[in-house]
Amino acid sequence: MKLYSRGQLLFFTISGMLLLICILIGFGLVKLPKGDDEVQATDVKSDPLPFVLETSSTPQTQGLMETSTGNTSYSEDERINIQVYESMNKAVVNITTETLSLNWFLEPVPQDGGTGSGSIIDSRGYILTNYHVVENAYKVFVNLYDGSQYEGEVIGKDQENDLAVLKFDPGDKRLVTIAFGDSSQLKVGQKVLAIGNPFGYDRTLTTGIISGLGRPVRTRQNLVIRDMIQTDASINPGNSGGPLLDSSGRMVGINTMIYSPSGGSVGIGFAVPVDTARRVVPELIASGKVNRGWIDIVPVQLDPSIVRYANLPISKGLLVSRVLQGGNAEKAGIRGGDPDKGVRYGRAIIYFGGDIITEVDGMKTTTLSDLFSALEDNRPGDSVEIEFFRGKNKKRISLVLNERPDGFAW
Repeated sequence: MKLYSRGQLLFFTISGMLLLICILIGFGLVKLPKGDDEVQATDVKSDPLPFVLETSSTPQTQGLMETSTGNTSYSEDERINIQVYESMNKAVVNITTETLSLNWFLEPVPQDGGTGSGSIIDSRGYILTNYHVVENAYKVFVNLYDGSQYEGEVIGKDQENDLAVLKFDPGDKRLVTIAFGDSSQLKVGQKVLAIGNPFGYDRTLTTGIISGLGRPVRTRQNLVIRDMIQTDASINPGNSGGPLLDSSGRMVGINTMIYSPSGGSVGIGFAVPVDTARRVVPELIASGKVNRGWIDIVPVQLDPSIVRYANLPISKGLLVSRVLQGGNAEKAGIRGGDPDKGVRYGRAIIYFGGDIITEVDGMKTTTLSDLFSALEDNRPGDSVEIEFFRGKNKKRISLVLNERPDGFAW
């Protein structure tokens, strides 16, 4: 048996350790420490930063295909995600608001409002977002991808489609813009991408598919938005107003709401189709509102107590309590209630004996919000078909819409 001295044992031990380290490094199992420029990812939650966007007024399909990732091992799906994000994320803004509340002395005091997302749609600083993002806002701030912040102005609002247009002055800053796509050409199963600011994390990308089309969805204001896009792309609080994009980077929808018992994303999100925005945005910029058609009546939504009290033959629909004298409803032959049969109902007086409207422009109208939704894309001068009951007799007429009075705005 050969004996080794302590020095020899120490030499063999150190040599063996060095050899083992070299082997591990060779197989990539151990990384040598780098300089101060490398930052390791941690689980620490950082404060979200405001952001800025760059876009062009034309779709950047060519630019998307030329995006350099520096890595040829990405799958086709990953390359699309990266290319769309790198091209479009600078066109998505973070919107913050201030609202006014009253202190103990009944004095107005500013306080933080909500947050949301928006898309720059014009190089002059026009932004498309949701109505509910800027609802009741006293001040609106637009935060760009580079951390710069601008005070914005609400140019126009359309509560019935949950859309709003903001404007800020970019000065000499060159803005990136998002081009509108064509939501009428969408297919269930098509890939879509959402960019927004969920929970304050700027320019977050989520992906998914179109799960359904033409969905009627009721909002918090009890309005029904028709033709909504359903997607399983994760949409969370803060995503509202951000773009839903197709694989070429075009906006096909405006992310608006989720269906979730818990408040978090469960794979059922809804977006307003971009074709709706294409229709209403020019009016919002020009006049601040959408000039919709109207039927000159005072409608009352039927409920069981009204039906029982008046012994009505129809349980669902809109009772015509009054018609405007000389208005389009009277000219078309619609009858209002008897002035001698007025009954106080809450704060209002209902006049019974009038016609009961059950359908407008092919849409069932059992609630007041149904009536607003049925007339949403009709303008003054348009003709609509109206189905109604007079007693037990069903009738149908054609009526030319008038301009909706401001007092009837939702």
